[in-house]
Formats: sequence, structure tokens, C-alpha cells
Amino acid sequence: MTNERHWRTLERMYSNAPCNEYYAPLLTVSDGRSEVVIEIKGKFFHSAGAIHGSVYFKALDDASFFAVNSLVKDVMVLTMDFNIYLMRPVSSGEIKAIGKVIQVSGDIFTAESRLFDTKGRKIARGRGRFTKSTIRLSRKIGYG
Repeated sequence: MTNERHWRTLERMYSNAPCNEYYAPLLTVSDGRSEVVIEIKGKFFHSAGAIHGSVYFKALDDASFFAVNSLVKDVMVLTMDFNIYLMRPVSSGEIKAIGKVIQVSGDIFTAESRLFDTKGRKIARGRGRFTKSTIRLSRKIGYG
């Protein structure tokens, strides 16, 4: 399978995941990088009128995760740990997370992601470690 086909197949798999019906994110995958865009909706707000930190986490983790899986063509990867740093609230427009792989050591991958609002301001960042799983990339999990 070519890299381009692998990346587009990851995007389709992500788009069809049941949990993404709620957030309706858009994923773009490339070589060691990915972007996740989520339109802000009121149902994501906490009581103070801005999106909940869980939405920040989802965008940041997903962007890093798929940056890593862009390099792994046989199995899904797993998030081992992920830290986020929240910098600014957001309550309108969309958010865009840009993830990239920064280190590979055996089966351990380190990736980081940055989250931006519609005006291009950085609103959060994250970094995590990922490892290969035993879950084959197959039609059974929506890859294909």
C-alpha cells in the first residue's frame, strides 16, 4: 500500500468511528503529521461558556495519534501517556490541532500537537508517547 493510500484510509477510518459522530472532526494525514479540525458547538461548552478541556484533549491526542499512525502501516498505535497545557478559552469558530512525530525509539513514538483557534492563536499544546498495538489495520476495524 502506498503512503498516500494509507493516509486516506486512516482518514476514512477516523471519520467513520462512532465517537466522531458527536464531534464531527475532519482529519488530514500526511508523513509523520496530521491535522484535526473541529467546529465549535454549544454542546461542547462548560458552565462558563467555552469549550470543555475534553474537546482540547480529543483534538490534540487525535492529531498526535494519527501523526504516529501515518508511519505505522500494519497495526493501530496506542496512546501510552499524553499531557496537555491549556492556554486560552475558546467559544466560537473552529479549533485546529496540528500533530507531528518528534522522536522514534524502537516501538515508542513521541509526538506533539498544537491547538489553534480560528484567529490562529495558540490555545493549547500537548505531547504524548505512543506504541504499536496488536490490533491489525484491517477492514474489521474500518481500515480498508
